Order: sequence, then structure tokens, then C-alpha cells
Amino acid sequence: MNLKFLSALFFCALTLGCSSKKNETKEWKSLFNGKDLQGWTAKIYPYEVGNNFANTFRVKNGVIQVNYDGYGEKYDDRFGHLYYDIPYSHYHLKLEYRFYGELYNEAPSYTLRNSGVMFHSQDPRTMQKNQDWPISIEMQFLGGLGDGKERTTGNMCSPGTHIFLNGELNTTHCINSTSKTYHGDQWVKAEVIVLGDSLIQHIIEGDTVLTYSKPQIGGPVVNNFDPRMKADGKALKEGFIALQSEGQPVEFRNIYLKDLAKKNK
Repeated sequence: MNLKFLSALFFCALTLGCSSKKNETKEWKSLFNGKDLQGWTAKIYPYEVGNNFANTFRVKNGVIQVNYDGYGEKYDDRFGHLYYDIPYSHYHLKLEYRFYGELYNEAPSYTLRNSGVMFHSQDPRTMQKNQDWPISIEMQFLGGLGDGKERTTGNMCSPGTHIFLNGELNTTHCINSTSKTYHGDQWVKAEVIVLGDSLIQHIIEGDTVLTYSKPQIGGPVVNNFDPRMKADGKALKEGFIALQSEGQPVEFRNIYLKDLAKKNK
């Protein structure tokens, strides 16, 4: 081969490689514009959908911040969720979160350094005013408490739902991952790969920490729901994505989604 041909071949390979990387980058859709909450809808117990009570979810310094400075003296179990307005079935979601500040006054103790992202969630417009949690699957985020004890993050919780773990139906409400413990106010990278009603994987800082399958409606924890929305045993094939507020100040940033639905058809 002559030198000109090798140079041309190298240039072609380099160009194709760059093109591939560009296409891969284009596949990721930013769900948060860094400026406002356009494209997102709040549902906070016990208020109507769309009522972002006391500006709980707000944008500050380019991140989505969960803040309770307008709640008065007590939290009063005003659990909230901020929903992205488009449902998905097969996708790869990635984001970063960090805890900051102190647990709000009289918020449940279990919500200390506790938040999460819900997925395969029911449409918030199908929730009743006094429904506390959406029927959904949760990738739970927990922070270390500085007490020397391990506290994994990227766990699975199941309000009104069940999953299969190791090929068997598992009705435990929360299942721990194998992640390390993350202390302090550091940013943590979290990802979840959701393939309809089949495989689901939780990833923390690049490591797969939990894998399960066959999400379906069933079980307790959700209260005051419309019975028509809870068909126990029904497979969860798609749903909405929602960021959580439950008494602990938390921030979210770099929220991206790669739609895998077309690749699975």
C-alpha cells in the first residue's frame, strides 16, 4: 500500500469514529434545560397536580433544587414528585444528585438523606389530591449518615408495585443495592436502564449495583389512590419519570435520557 492510500484510510476511519461519537451524543436528550422547569409538572400531597407548593421544586444555579423554606413550622408529610411530561418505555436515564442542608422539621426520620427518582410511574393527572405516592418503581438515593455504618444507594423501592429478583417474585418494599456508601454533599452519578416490563438495571458511578425484572402493579404503601389505577398483577411496560421530595433538601443536575424504544422494536 502506498502512503497516500494509508493516509486516506486513516482519515476515513477517524472521520467515521468521530461521526459515530457525534451520533451517540445526539441520542442523549437533555430533560432539563438548566433555566426553568419547562416540561415538568409537580404533584405534591395533598394538593392538585400542577401546584408546586411553596416553590418546592425550583431552579437555582443551573440545578433543580428541592427546598422547603416556604413550608412553615412543619413538613406535614407533604411528599412531592416532579414529573417529566413525556412517558417512556425503553430507555437509559442518567443524572447526578447531591444532598445538602438539614432534614426539614418533623419530616419522617427515614427520609434523612433520602430521595430518589421514580419511573414507570402512573400519570400524575390520574392521582387523587390526597394520594401520597405514585404507583411506580423507585431508584432510591441514600446518603451516608457519618455513623460508620454502610448505607447503600441506588436501591429499589416499590410503592404499589412488585418486581422479580433472581427470577422470583419479590414483594419486599425496598431492596438494597451493592453500592458503596457516599457521605457528605458530594455529587453522585446515577443511571437506570429500563427495558419495558423486562430487564431493569441500576448503575452508580459506572458500576451496576442492582438488576431485576418484570415490574408489575401490586402491593401496599400507596394510599388514597383511585382503584381504577391499581390493577394488581398488571405488567408495567411504560410510565413517567419523576424526581422526589420527601423532607430532605436535594439537588439534581445533568439529567439525560437515551430512548431505546426504537432499538427494541
